[in-house]
Amino acid sequence: MTKYARTRAAVIGEADDISLAIAKRLVEGGAKVLLTADTADKRAYAAAELGSAAHVFPPAEIPARLGDDGLDLVFADAVADARPLLPRLRDGGAIVFTTPASAAGVEALAAELADRSIRVNAVAPGCIAPGGATTQLPPLGRLGSAEEVARVALFLATEATFTTGARIPVDGGLGRPVTHNPTSAGETGA
Repeated sequence: MTKYARTRAAVIGEADDISLAIAKRLVEGGAKVLLTADTADKRAYAAAELGSAAHVFPPAEIPARLGDDGLDLVFADAVADARPLLPRLRDGGAIVFTTPASAAGVEALAAELADRSIRVNAVAPGCIAPGGATTQLPPLGRLGSAEEVARVALFLATEATFTTGARIPVDGGLGRPVTHNPTSAGETGA
C-alpha cells in the first residue's frame, strides 16, 4: 500500500501503544518514520515491530537525525515535544497531539502556524486497552484500542485538510452523555 508514499513523519513520545500503532500504519502506507522511545528496550521492540522503514531514536536525537530532509507530519504528546521540530515541518504539513492536550494549547499553536498552512489538531484518548484503568465502561460498552486512536490521528493528519485547532475525543462516549433517541432509530414510541 502506498497511501503515505513520499511522506516523512516523526512520532515523538514514549513509544507507547498509540505511538506504535500510528507508526505501524504510516510504515504500512509507505511513509518514512522517525519514532522516539525513551529506553533501549522500547527502542529495540519498536524497531523489531516496524522494520527498516522506521528509525527509532532517543527523543533528544530526533532533530539531529533529520538531516537535510523536512517533515510532513508530526505526532507528539505535547507542544514542548513538537516545538523543536517546527523549523523542519514543511508548510502545509500537520501536527497531531496524541494525548489529552489542552484545547487552549492546540488552538494557540494552530493560530501560530496558520500562516504556514500547518494544521494542528489533537486526539484525546480515553478508556483505551490495555491501560484502561477505569471503573466503568464508556457508553459504547467496551474499551477502545490504540489502533482506533491511530486511525483518528491519521485522519486528522492526512484527510482533514480543512481542520485545525480541533480536539477529538476517542473515548467511546465517556466524555459526553450519550442518550437514546427513539425517533432516530425509526421507533415511533407508540
